[in-house]
Amino acid sequence: MRRLLCLLGLTFFGLTPNSAPEFRKSLFQQIHSIVFHGKGGYDFGTIYNMPIWLRKFTLFELNNFYTEQNEQRENAKKGNKNATNMVNPDGTVNTPAFLAASKPYKGKTDYK
Repeated sequence: MRRLLCLLGLTFFGLTPNSAPEFRKSLFQQIHSIVFHGKGGYDFGTIYNMPIWLRKFTLFELNNFYTEQNEQRENAKKGNKNATNMVNPDGTVNTPAFLAASKPYKGKTDYK
């Protein structure tokens, strides 16, 4: 008599019953990150059916983009200490700073 083996016990592709939930969680975290941080450019089905190499590349590029953006934001905060704000902390216009900044543009409009 022939005995049938359960396919769940085999590790043909390297997945075992213990490692499959971790892989599945990692997959859905990648999909969520791309869909959420892609700002509407991707939907779940597209990312789920995307080839693995392309999904990893897309996630890598999104990560690089947001890392660069954060670095630029931090550099702008650190390097711009002498800059004046056009708006006061209470939300009103800083009139002297606005007049000083608009002085070079006085009389140079094309509006008629």
